[in-house]
Formats: sequence, structure tokens, C-alpha cells
Amino acid sequence: MADGIAHSASSADTATPASTMKIKTDEASSYTRKEGGPEPVSPRLSSAQHFFNKRTSLDLDDYFTGPRDMAKHSKWPLLMRMHGSIVPKLIVPLLIVGAWATLITVLNRKLGVLGVSNVLLTITGFVISLGLSFRSSTAYERYAEGRKFWANIILSSQALGRVIWVHTVDPPEKDPREMMLKKVSAMNLVVAFSVALKHSLRFEPFTAHSDMQHLIGHLTTYAQEATLCQPQRAAPPKKSFMKEVGEYLGVSFAESNPRKLLKKSDQPLGNLPLEILNHLAVAIDEMVRNQQLDIPMQQTLAYNNLNMLNDALIGCERVLNTPLPIAYAIAISQITWVYVMLLPFQLVEPLEWIAIPATIAASYIILGLLFIGSEIENPFGHDVNDLPLDVYCEQVAHDMDIIASFEKRDCTSFMSNHLNMPLFPVSTAPVDTWMQRSEEKLRETIKNKPNMMFRMKRAREEGKPLESEDMV
Repeated sequence: MADGIAHSASSADTATPASTMKIKTDEASSYTRKEGGPEPVSPRLSSAQHFFNKRTSLDLDDYFTGPRDMAKHSKWPLLMRMHGSIVPKLIVPLLIVGAWATLITVLNRKLGVLGVSNVLLTITGFVISLGLSFRSSTAYERYAEGRKFWANIILSSQALGRVIWVHTVDPPEKDPREMMLKKVSAMNLVVAFSVALKHSLRFEPFTAHSDMQHLIGHLTTYAQEATLCQPQRAAPPKKSFMKEVGEYLGVSFAESNPRKLLKKSDQPLGNLPLEILNHLAVAIDEMVRNQQLDIPMQQTLAYNNLNMLNDALIGCERVLNTPLPIAYAIAISQITWVYVMLLPFQLVEPLEWIAIPATIAASYIILGLLFIGSEIENPFGHDVNDLPLDVYCEQVAHDMDIIASFEKRDCTSFMSNHLNMPLFPVSTAPVDTWMQRSEEKLRETIKNKPNMMFRMKRAREEGKPLESEDMV
């Protein structure tokens, strides 16, 4: 296994100050290996760093916050699941609606003048359905668009990693170790871009995160300078118990301004994902200059995928900074609440005391759709139903590791392998066996393969055994 720190871009909700990333070195050891001496010892972190965050559903904080861990499987039916449900945020609104319905019902029993015709329910219900449909469709459109941009990031990252590791040619006069380390460092920049974009979309502008510091600590960026100049603001603010409970229940007064860290910074924060792309562009330029990418198509592939990462960056920022116009959001919220508050007046006469649970049930349906639209409107946050950006970043890091683990060699080493059966299932003969047969036999087998496959498929459908003489 290679020494040092492996690629890791998974989630780390807790920020780690840059000062804790100090390295302890042995005074007797040297980074330059002396001839005949022992190999240099890898630097060790002063404290154990957890680059991958393990979430557990046993903790209340993990159960009601997200994004949801896609690797976990629940056997509970959807009707009974709470993780990811909008129910916690409906508790306070439904209590208010229940108290209001009870008040209207009691007053109607004593005064008998509060009931109105159900015609109002029919007229306003159509308008409410249109408003909620518009709210949900626009919110999910933003959610799906955000997922498409991250799919493009993963696609471009894989293509860039393949170009950097597989397509680049190592100059024979250069030290192979230096070339490999430069290519791995360039691939680390691809991982760093995805991690930096994740934190940027969550309004976490500083670099003191355990999943980021080892990736961009050697880069000169505005965010890095701001983190070093004001480390006290780089640490995540602590929340009181009441504030956490208020956020779980969806109380608007308990929610903090997500852009608080951006507003309170005394130093320019720059645009970290864009600055990382600048460093990556310089690395690609050097490869082209050194004729490591000597084929024009490979150069075009590298620059096109670099531009696709920039397009994804702009697209995610557009989704984040262009919510539903506030006039629509306010109007839909107001008319929905007006409709819910008028429900007891229309239900109290025909249902009497049953109007109270009936109002609560109807409000659960109506307000639930309203709150779901509000929650998924920003798909990049920490809500349970938001996109699992941590998983996407971890996938990019894993893909880079997989690509870098591929040993570049002559393709004949695996094309001519004795386990390679190029005409399977028509023939189980390996390559070396076919090399002993005539060219006419090979061409005939390739030409007749569609007919052979058709007969084999028909035999399988009819349940007949495959004749051994059908194999070549």
C-alpha cells in the first residue's frame, strides 16, 4: 500500500481547523533518501483524522438530519417511516390548526353562527391545488437539475482522470516517480473540485474541513488565506439544544441565516472551486507543453471536460441562487394557510365535533405538499431529502483511485491472455487456439456468429439443451 493519505472526498460535517493538521516528523529522519540508508518515514498526522463520516440512525441528530444515507435499507413500510418524512415539521402547524379548529367548533356550539356554505371549499380548493402543483413541480425541477449537474461532474471527472493517467506519455528522461506523483496530484485536484463545490453550495466557504484540507492545503487560494487569518470563524458554530429542536420542528425563528459565514468574513473568500479549476488548467497546459498529450484529440478531450466542470459549477450556482420568486412563494404560502384556516368554518355544521380531526387530516395533506416543495427547493443542503453530495464526492475520489490503480502496459498482455475468449459463447477457444487455426475459419465463425446466437437464444427459450457440435 502506498504511504501517505489516500484520495478521500467523503462527507465530514465537522470542520477541522487547519492547525490540527500539523505533522510530526522524526528529527533523525530525512526526506532525502541517502544511498544505502533506510527509506524515509512517512509523516504522521498529530491526531487521527476521519475522512469518511459514518452515520447511524440510532442518534437523534443523524435521524432527522441528512442527506439520507442511500446505503442503508429500511424494512419498514413507507407508511410508517419517519426518516425523511415531513411529519416533524408539521407537528407545530398541526397543533395550531387543531387548536384553531377546536376554538371554532366550541364557539359554533355555543353561538351557532360560525358555519358557512361548502361552496367556498370547492371554489378555493381548485386554486389551492393549482398553487401547490406549481410549487411542487418547480421545486422538483430544481432538484432534478441539481442531480444532472452532479452527474456531469462525475462523468467529466472520470474522463479527466483517464486522460491524465492513461493517455499521458511519460518522458523517458524524467524520473517515473516524479511523473506518477504529478499525475496523482492532478487527479487530486479533480477530487478537490468536487469537495470544494459541495462546501461552497452549503455556504461553507472556509477550508478547515477534514475532507478538504489535505487536498488543497498546498494551493494558494483566497479561502485558504481567509481560514489562516480568522481560524475562529472557520469552526462551525455550536447550536443550543432549543435551537436544534426548533430546526427539527421547522420553526422559522430558529433557523439561522445560511450565508452567515459569508457575511461575517473579514477576508475575501474568492471562489474556491473556480480557483481549483485554474490550478487544474495549469497542470493540463504543462502536460501539453511537455508533449505528454501529443494527440490533438486527447488535448481536446482534456480541455472539453475541464470546461464541463466549469459549466456544472455555474449550473449549480444558478440552481442555488435562483429560487422561486419570493412573490410566488409568499402568495402560495398565504393562500394555503388562509384555506386551511377557513376549513373549520365549512366543516363545523355538517360534522360538528368531528370537524376537529377532519380539519387536522386535511391540513396534514395540504401543508405536507407545501412543506415538501419548500424543503427540496434547495437540493444542496443538509436536509434528509437533499442530494447526497458527500456520496457523490466519495464516488469521484473512489473513481480516481480506481483509475490510478490501473497499470499502463501493452494491450497485448491482456488481449492475448489465455483466459480471453473473443468469440464466446459461440466458441470457448482462447486467443492462442484461434491463432493456430486458419484465417478462413476465423472469418467464417465471425460471419456466422449472429446466426449461431439466434439458434442458441431460440434453444434457450424452448428449453432445449445446446448441442455440443454447435460450438466452434
